Amino acid sequence: MAQDSHPIRVRPALESIATYKPGKGRPGRVRKLSSNENPFPPLPQVVDAIAGMADSVNRYPDMIAAPLIERLAEHHGVDADRITVGNGSCSLIAHLLQAVATEGDEIVMPWRSFEAYPILVGITGARAVEVPLTPAFEHDPHGLAQAVTEHTRAVLLCTPNNPTGTPLSAEAFEAIMASVPSDVLVLLDEAYYDFDDSPGRLDGFALVEKYPNLIAARTFSKAYGLCGLRVGYAVSSPFIAECIRKTTPPFAVNSAAQAAAIEALNHRDVVDQQVATIIAERDALVAAVRQRGFDVPETRANFLWFPGERARDAIVAACERHAISVRAFPDGVRVSVGAPDDNQAFLDAIADIDPAAL
Repeated sequence: MAQDSHPIRVRPALESIATYKPGKGRPGRVRKLSSNENPFPPLPQVVDAIAGMADSVNRYPDMIAAPLIERLAEHHGVDADRITVGNGSCSLIAHLLQAVATEGDEIVMPWRSFEAYPILVGITGARAVEVPLTPAFEHDPHGLAQAVTEHTRAVLLCTPNNPTGTPLSAEAFEAIMASVPSDVLVLLDEAYYDFDDSPGRLDGFALVEKYPNLIAARTFSKAYGLCGLRVGYAVSSPFIAECIRKTTPPFAVNSAAQAAAIEALNHRDVVDQQVATIIAERDALVAAVRQRGFDVPETRANFLWFPGERARDAIVAACERHAISVRAFPDGVRVSVGAPDDNQAFLDAIADIDPAAL
């Protein structure tokens, strides 16, 4: 961005901010395994709930999504004043950072992790402090603790971590919390919480009372399959929740999205069945690629991580030849778990790759 090429003056911080790039793919033309979407179509009851809002879109939605918050409070067994909702969990994270950070501040995060984190931090004017993952692609509690300084305003944690799929253990989480000052915010991003079937899975919602500086965020995009409607929610102390509300634009979640999210919660049993199917497909996919010689880390999400530039290049090229979209990063490639035929198509696409040569 060259400031002298346009007469409008913008904040200098924008010079160093990258633009978020979504996963490629057009349904019906390309098998899209690049955005960690739920391969199941929306539930019929959810579709009906969306359609039922069509004749009232001339009216504003509920300002703070109170009916949805009440339903979430009932579902999770937490007080309503601890819950905030937003236009996706990414939006909630952005508003949270706007509430705590500004120029000269620092936000500590594991890296590699969700690629939107540095962008959201940069928008506030703060500096992203990236702490490398361990060789097992897990959070490094000691490294994160060492990165916290007097300038730190928040620590971002992601479990299961995107794009590596590795979960944050309870022991590692407790070690991080013990080392972070009580006046530094800790965000636990649990976008893929429902796919985490690891023993002793972290539950951020159950920990916010123990840690007043903790906020846990989840989404309706992944397990509930509502990516196109953008509904995220978080549980925190009432104070943090109010801070987020102050930085959130009015009417952030539209009427159709609110109705769909409530209806999806009402059919959690079906959602659980779909999640179980996706987990089974994930485990079968991991076993298949490992049997072929690929070294992929443990994943408790709905995607796999193939580390290394050479593996990335080989897999991306093979998938392009077979009209499959995957997500390439500078140091690896992420492959979403799709429907069974999509997963088999991916295995067929990489059949000629020799992992030993990568």
